[in-house]
Amino acid sequence: MLKNLTAWIGLAIGLGVPAGLLTAANPDLAWLFSWTHIFGDIFVASLKMLVVPVILTSLLVGVTSVGDISKMGQLGGRAAVYYIATTAIAICIGLILVNVFEPGVGADLSTAQMTEQAEAGKDLRPDTLLRDFLVDKKRGAIRNPFKALAEGNVLGIILFTLLLGGGLVAIGEAGKSTIEVVKGLDKAVMKVVDWVLWLAPLGVFALLQRSLADGGLSALKALAAYSGVVAAALAIHGFVALPLIVKFVGGLSPVEWLRGIRQPMAVAVSTASSSATLPVTIEACEENLDVPGPVASFVLPLGATMNMDGTALYEAIAALFVAQAYGIDLSLGQQLVVFFTAAAASVGAAGIPSAGLVTMAMVFQAVGLPLEGIGLILAVDRFLDMFRTTVNVMGDTSAAVVLKRFAPSP
Repeated sequence: MLKNLTAWIGLAIGLGVPAGLLTAANPDLAWLFSWTHIFGDIFVASLKMLVVPVILTSLLVGVTSVGDISKMGQLGGRAAVYYIATTAIAICIGLILVNVFEPGVGADLSTAQMTEQAEAGKDLRPDTLLRDFLVDKKRGAIRNPFKALAEGNVLGIILFTLLLGGGLVAIGEAGKSTIEVVKGLDKAVMKVVDWVLWLAPLGVFALLQRSLADGGLSALKALAAYSGVVAAALAIHGFVALPLIVKFVGGLSPVEWLRGIRQPMAVAVSTASSSATLPVTIEACEENLDVPGPVASFVLPLGATMNMDGTALYEAIAALFVAQAYGIDLSLGQQLVVFFTAAAASVGAAGIPSAGLVTMAMVFQAVGLPLEGIGLILAVDRFLDMFRTTVNVMGDTSAAVVLKRFAPSP
């Protein structure tokens, strides 16, 4: 079923690109595709509808999957610290490269109106950044959770969900029944996501056609530049940052590490799924890198659920690329919001490939970016997905190597 959907989306991209370029070259033909725009609008509205349910259920499942840290000892805490650190490094690499190379500049999609939220966020100043980020009356993360839900305040929803997940873990046995209910709700939400994704082919065609009609060849060139920036950022994180961590923190030769994980990397490229690669990843770490079974069996499944360096990096770059393409200048404060939501979205997307579009929408919505920009990104998403999944798997194996060295004594 998923393969058929991928084929349909590929067909939509194949038709949407020439349709958009044709309209850009011949504006008189715009009427020919105007009737399809309703499908793009419905698809965007459906993504917006799913943002809050996906945040609530998938983040809760991701956080509570850690289990009772007190029972697992120090390994869980050390794994969480490592995951947070490498995800932060990945996002910083992405944000630096997208700010330096500005792949979206010149795409000429500025006909779209800047949303009220994006406009309002421009007044976040460095001297009041933390205060505004946390407690601002309109955008702050610390909000009445019910009001945040009603208003679609993504930051408020994420913060409360993370705290609630931590609370459920902390109360131990008393929270297990609630966690099971949340897992059931998460499966139900993912089923709804599957249904909505069958709108994707029509939605992608409409959004891509409209974006390229507005931007023409300039949008296509910007998309190529965007792909290059994503690929470069993934390469820097996967083949520079992680090997340095493996060498100086994990005490293992980067060459030996890369040689030992060749098979998981190959499977990750072919499947574009960290979860599908997991059995191969565990076997490679145990047999090739001498990671003890208990460490591998804990760290790697947890990493496949929560540690998504490539996804976080990708979503941060995507947000700034779309902002540049639409002529929206994101302030330092808004880029901090992108940093935080991309990190949270990478946890929410973990193990749920079909929810990737929704978590991308979550990042966009947090800073008020037009979700129509997702249609342009989807033209190259499947190609880039193979490489960001590979980096996700590389991040998991690096965690196994590092935590093997620093695992608490039994």
